[in-house]
Amino acid sequence: MSRRTPSKSIAANFGALSESISLPDALSTGHDAVPSISAQPAARVGAGVIGATQRTLTDLREERDQLLIQLATTGELLLDPSLIDPSPFQDRLPDDGEAEFDSFKNLIDTEGQKVPIHVRKHPNSSGRYEIVYGHRRWRAAKELGKTVKAFVADVTDAEMAIAQGIENAARQNLTWIEKALFAWRMDQANIKSRDIRAALVIDDAELTRFRSVCRAMSPEILHAIGRAPKIGRPRWIDLATAVGKDPDALTKIHQTLSSDKVSSLHSDERFHLVLAAIKATPAEKRQERKLVAPSGKVIGTAAFNQGNVKLTISPAHADAFISFLEAEIPMIMKSYFAQRGEE
Repeated sequence: MSRRTPSKSIAANFGALSESISLPDALSTGHDAVPSISAQPAARVGAGVIGATQRTLTDLREERDQLLIQLATTGELLLDPSLIDPSPFQDRLPDDGEAEFDSFKNLIDTEGQKVPIHVRKHPNSSGRYEIVYGHRRWRAAKELGKTVKAFVADVTDAEMAIAQGIENAARQNLTWIEKALFAWRMDQANIKSRDIRAALVIDDAELTRFRSVCRAMSPEILHAIGRAPKIGRPRWIDLATAVGKDPDALTKIHQTLSSDKVSSLHSDERFHLVLAAIKATPAEKRQERKLVAPSGKVIGTAAFNQGNVKLTISPAHADAFISFLEAEIPMIMKSYFAQRGEE
């Protein structure tokens, strides 16, 4: 993705659109630009050709005039959502349920879109746009089959990331791990640290913590856990620290999250299951006791572990010891319950 040195401040880019709008800019909605019309008399041609040409130019003029009026009166355009792509810097993880979004979409359907989204011209695809912010409004319009109100801003990658961060800071609804992943994606796109800090309104220490958690676990794992709205910085740091101490941690996390039952849980619950899996105390080492003959010779071992008993007898004594044990089991059980005071 190409980058350039910004020529205007972010405030200027995201303020009101300039009153002086050139014709090509006004028509940057995916349609072809209106060709220039010569003021010189045209050569004489057939009436049918003249009529067809006039109708075509009339249509183009009307489209141009409507767009210019729209920009002059509202400062916004109506765009086809199919011409718009999401921001390359994803700042949200999927919600745990669709109920909240469905309510939001119904509001857009009944009352209309009140606030325009912000987009920029796609740096690599002519006639397309990328969202600076307003992803939910864009998604709602797309699912409803409606056009979406939008401002078109000329911004760099860094300005785009900062604008997203400012918008999200105003709403204050990104979770800690969503902010960490947002910072991570900006890192991967070579956005400067100072711009990442500006986008998220954080200091160096917090940026370091974001990076440490994302390094400890892959973005795929963090996506699988989810937004975890009730999980704050201390517990994410706790998880990352535990992962760093256990060489098998990532395997345990994948195993924990692979269950269909787990994937259907709320993201907070998935986090707790992952943390429990990493911090689970390993099974106690099997305790063993040597079986020693009166002569002092070891003829086998008895191993005890979480309700399991395993006897290993040397071949010279195996058959005889098994027969002896089978005969003694009733007395052993009687002695056991007598010791417990049970008949």
